[in-house]
Amino acid sequence: MNKIASYFSESYKELMEKVTWPSWAMLQQSTLIVLVATIIISLLVGVMDLASNSVLKLVYSLF
Repeated sequence: MNKIASYFSESYKELMEKVTWPSWAMLQQSTLIVLVATIIISLLVGVMDLASNSVLKLVYSLF
């Protein structure tokens, strides 16, 4: 039981003293980057889906 209490105590101490938390501006910038990357990747996957759908329809229409 002592090891568990020590673990939580050390974890709390590390979070409060050793971890450097991002500022509000850095957090907003990171969020914007992730949002833009997500939209770009989603559009890319959508285009690839439409292209493969068109190719498969063409192949299926030949048979």
